[in-house]
Amino acid sequence: MPDLPVRQIAYFVPDVRAAAERHSALFGSGPYFVAENIPLVKAVHRGTPRELDHTSAYGQWGEVMIEFVQQNNPGPSAFHDVYPEGSGRTGIHHVALFVDSVAEDSARFEKEGFELALDAEMPDGFRYTFVDTVAAYGHMLELYEPADSLTGFYGYVKKKAGDFSKGVTVDISLG
Repeated sequence: MPDLPVRQIAYFVPDVRAAAERHSALFGSGPYFVAENIPLVKAVHRGTPRELDHTSAYGQWGEVMIEFVQQNNPGPSAFHDVYPEGSGRTGIHHVALFVDSVAEDSARFEKEGFELALDAEMPDGFRYTFVDTVAAYGHMLELYEPADSLTGFYGYVKKKAGDFSKGVTVDISLG
C-alpha cells in the first residue's frame, strides 16, 4: 500500500463532550465540533445489518484530528467489539486513513487476514469501513476516500484550531 498517514485518532468514550473538554484542558486541542445521532443508511457489522446510533466530537490536535465517539444505542457494534457493552472501558478505538478506494483497500486488508468489522454509509452516499486490526495493532482502522465534503470538513476543523470564541464544543449536523 502507498504511504497512508494517520488522519485521525478516535477514542471510544461514554460522553463525547466531557472527553473533548478534558482533552482540550490537558493538551490545548480543539475546539470540538459535536455531531449528535449521526445518520446512517447502512451499518453492516461483521456481515449483519444493524442499527448504529452514535455521536462524535471532532477537534484538531497539532496535525491530527481527534474524534471522541460514543454509541447511543445498545447492541453489537464495531465499538463494542473493542470495548464491550457495559464494561465501562474506554480508549483508542481506531485511526483513520484516506484511501483511493474503500472497496479495494478493504478487500486488500481482508486478503491479509483482517476482518471487516463495519461497512457503513451516510445519507449522502459517503461510505467508510472499520477493519479489525485490534490483534495486530491494538485498534481498528477506519478507511474512507478523501471526498470534497470530507476534506473540506477536515480543513475547517484544522482552520478553527485554537479558536475557542464559542466554547470548547459546538453542535453541528452531519448527513
